Amino acid sequence: MRHPLLSRRRFLGCSAAALAFPMISRLPVLGANSRLSIAGIGAGGKGSVDVGLCGSENIVALCDVDEVRAADTFNRFPNARRFRDFRRMFDEMGKGIDAVTVSTPDHMHFLPSMWAIERGKGVYCQKPLTHTVDEARRLTEAARKHGVATQMGNQGRSHPDLRREVELVRAGVLGTVREVHSWTDRAGRWWPQGVKSPTGTPPIPGTLDWDLWLGVAESRPYNPAYLPFNWRGYWDFGTGALGDMGCHLFNLPDMALGIRDATRVEAWSEGQTDVSAPVKSTVRWEIPAAGSRPAFTLWWHDGGRLPPADLFPGIPYAENGLLFVGDKDTLLSNYNGGARFRSRRPVSDFKEVPETLPKNADWERSHYVEWLDACKGGKPALSDFSVAGPMTEVVLLGNIAVRTGRAFAWDRKGLHIPEDREANRLLRRKDRKGWTV
Repeated sequence: MRHPLLSRRRFLGCSAAALAFPMISRLPVLGANSRLSIAGIGAGGKGSVDVGLCGSENIVALCDVDEVRAADTFNRFPNARRFRDFRRMFDEMGKGIDAVTVSTPDHMHFLPSMWAIERGKGVYCQKPLTHTVDEARRLTEAARKHGVATQMGNQGRSHPDLRREVELVRAGVLGTVREVHSWTDRAGRWWPQGVKSPTGTPPIPGTLDWDLWLGVAESRPYNPAYLPFNWRGYWDFGTGALGDMGCHLFNLPDMALGIRDATRVEAWSEGQTDVSAPVKSTVRWEIPAAGSRPAFTLWWHDGGRLPPADLFPGIPYAENGLLFVGDKDTLLSNYNGGARFRSRRPVSDFKEVPETLPKNADWERSHYVEWLDACKGGKPALSDFSVAGPMTEVVLLGNIAVRTGRAFAWDRKGLHIPEDREANRLLRRKDRKGWTV
């Protein structure tokens, strides 16, 4: 199929204020100098970073299904109680936990996060927030209902350069923006996609609880093809290149323009199988007007696909990036900022644009600190679930378009894709018996 961008009609136009509706925490105000009791669900890999950057608090429990993968974190926090099953952890420690980090594979983000929220615990959950659209909606609504402090692990949202670019786009330095592109070099050299189910029944390592690792997913034999990283390319466990990087690359457009409630989604992909994400894809969302901000088209490209070079001539596109096409100027950036303007104006030219967002040079740590402060009664973090949930919905709707190969309209209020039974089925998943809220 011909690439859709070759024949597209370009729309250029003006951005306005970001659409964010942060929730107000109803957790007890502990005070800035009080220490929270934190539990880490998923303590190996990225979990070791998440727990470590909360190390200024009391790390009281660590939960992981793989003793070897989590060994370094266990050793770093020897006084924390150790668990394999987060359900047992909540049952036994209950009131002894104030907040949790959730750093599991994508398919297991929702359940421990929901268990924590319904028990009044703050939640820091890795991206994408959930594995399905329905889960994102439910988690967002539950966090609002219970008034807990939340944050998604898309730490680039806290980078001072990115936040400055948000201020510039909001101020209208690009003019009207009606087209935004994002792209990544994933998958390929990062993990395989377009693969079939692995075969064989190798023995399960004695240090791994395979049944707990599967969690809500349908039971199947253990295979090292899934662990510890390549699960990202399998639909049953991961969300592919779009799920992995979309919640990073969409930070800037979400904060500057607002990414929620897409009205129409379509995709073009190559190489996917019935169990695995494609080797290449392009996705297009129509984002409706909101407030004074007009409608715009959001594009995604991966696996080597890129936006047309003529949108920003003279500078080759990097492996990951963002492009805002406005009627006054065009902005080239990345998921941690790094603005270049087609006009070649430096960021320093815009001193008249006021600083409205908090900024911290130690931005990765500050992403956690903002959440910890919110848990203690401070302001909501800037990626709390009220904004992370709707953005995750948009990302995951893109994966549904990829999997079905069809364009569809989206009924946001009804959580429904009209006249498409297969697409509607992919909005939710049937969890394995015994794995429920």
